[in-house]
Amino acid sequence: MALVGSTSITPTKSSFVQPQSQPFITKPRSNIHPISAVHAADSAKPPSAVKTTTKAPEPVLKTSNVGPQKWTVDSWKSKKALQLPEYPDKEELESVLKTLDDFPPIVFAGEARSLEERLAEAAMGKAFLLQGGDCAESFKEFNANNIRDTFRILLQMGVVLMFGGQMPVVKVGRMAGQFAKPRSDPFEEKNGVKLPSYRGDNVNGDAFDEKSRNPDPQRLIRAYCQSAATLNLLRAFATGGYAAMQRVTQWNLDFTEHSEQGDRYRELAHRVDEALGFMSAAGLTVDHPIMTTTEFWTSHECLLLPYEQSLTRLDSTSGLYYDCSAHFLWVGERTRQLDGAHVEFLKGVANPLGIKVITFGFQLVYLMRLNYVSHDKCG
Repeated sequence: MALVGSTSITPTKSSFVQPQSQPFITKPRSNIHPISAVHAADSAKPPSAVKTTTKAPEPVLKTSNVGPQKWTVDSWKSKKALQLPEYPDKEELESVLKTLDDFPPIVFAGEARSLEERLAEAAMGKAFLLQGGDCAESFKEFNANNIRDTFRILLQMGVVLMFGGQMPVVKVGRMAGQFAKPRSDPFEEKNGVKLPSYRGDNVNGDAFDEKSRNPDPQRLIRAYCQSAATLNLLRAFATGGYAAMQRVTQWNLDFTEHSEQGDRYRELAHRVDEALGFMSAAGLTVDHPIMTTTEFWTSHECLLLPYEQSLTRLDSTSGLYYDCSAHFLWVGERTRQLDGAHVEFLKGVANPLGIKVITFGFQLVYLMRLNYVSHDKCG
């Protein structure tokens, strides 16, 4: 689980002003009517005109740079793309990507903008960023208890940091989309048998046989469904009472019951309980939403570009593109080349962005401003 302090964070954008109304989100598509989605918090209003981009016929291209060009959702295909699987059936892949094009976004642009504002506070030393989760999610371990336990650990860590540091904690889960795994070698060999490397459950299976290791486009559909279901449960935990500060003593996990760390957490939880009791006795309400709910965002490495492109939407409120597969995205150690496809894709989306840096044996995700091309100049 990664823990990043506010001292290692730099601002992600030059402005952190959130628009007054929530946006419609539309997906640019050629010869297909764009889809509109409305934020649940706002009433519907007529969608504004959107710009369109032409979808390239091939999902993955590995050609050399052809000079400066206007950014589009598929302009990354003109760059060298590393760490992308070779799908045997290109037609099936294209069919799956078109299906994902029509699916609703997993997150909304307004949520990503809210996270950007919280990260701006962290960048100025007024908040602390806590990011944690699994190295990679899997289909086999997908269940409500595992999601709850990861969420509960982040709640525990958040309350410890908030109580000790006396500042807000921005909680970002490395979940609801963290499937893909970069590989140092595209192939793995055992006993003279050479097969494609395991690249994560959204690409292929981990069993060492030809059927499992062949990249399967249908896994993208399952990854989308699991991500949406995970985020749905996280939202319920965050706003349905489970994250209320009054439950702070119930967040301890079973395996810490008889440990030194568990004892220390229980001591802190009791101190929080005493503070809440004092507030209640003094007539201060503890039923305010800030005490009964929490804000929680999701993140993952932007690795599988065809999938990320299919979930990218044009926000009609701001006129900017958002990758609606997660609130926060980062580019990995193996794909952060400035002239590479991953940087090309990320420079055109307005999500808060990061870059993974391995230094002195530690893995950190630094916030950054990848959007070096002005959004109003992008397609």
